[in-house]
Amino acid sequence: MAENKFAVIGLGQFGTAIAKTLAARGAEVLAIDTNDDYVEDIKDNVAYAVTMDATDQKSLRAQSIQDMNAVVVAIGENFDALLLCVVLLMEMEVKRIIARANGKHQRMILEKIGIKEILSPENDVGLAVAERLLNPTILTTLMLPDNYEIAEVQTPRTMVNRNIGDIGLRTKYNLNLITIKRYTEKPGPEVLLPEPHILGVPSPDLVLLETDTILVFGLAIDVERFIEINK
Repeated sequence: MAENKFAVIGLGQFGTAIAKTLAARGAEVLAIDTNDDYVEDIKDNVAYAVTMDATDQKSLRAQSIQDMNAVVVAIGENFDALLLCVVLLMEMEVKRIIARANGKHQRMILEKIGIKEILSPENDVGLAVAERLLNPTILTTLMLPDNYEIAEVQTPRTMVNRNIGDIGLRTKYNLNLITIKRYTEKPGPEVLLPEPHILGVPSPDLVLLETDTILVFGLAIDVERFIEINK
């Protein structure tokens, strides 16, 4: 079985975004929906796009769905269909099932039947927007289980022109530095906008610039504390 083989069932805005992102990053993606138009729209972006009823187990087996590394069930408008599809996938012993939930009741039902990875797009978007409003220096966040998060933060003014070793992210703030994104201009006669580049694993003597952004990992409360102290 090839690495990174995924199926995405349900090609609304949410499912389509997942399928296209996976494919753009080199994964082999099978995209499934009952709507011919949705399938037609995505067929050039993924390895396979199929119009079919994902609540029919024979159809699922015909697509070798059980051989996928993971299946994302992103059906948004028909929870009964999503639930039936998930149960069939469980019966087929699909190794990893990720399901969409609209609201706490759907999430509770999915949890009760044993689904451990549940996506709530509306909540996730709301949390991201709220985070940006409350903490403008946070550019993006990825919420993780157990109140951990990865945050992309503008370099605080108090840390500009200081090296990483002096800042003491781990000792003072209980955060781990993942990497730094730095904007650099391409050499040449043309006037071009600076481009972002990842600096890999930063060394302790690397000096932070005002235009840098830092990616940190830790408890959400520690990220908030870090931002509050360094406003």
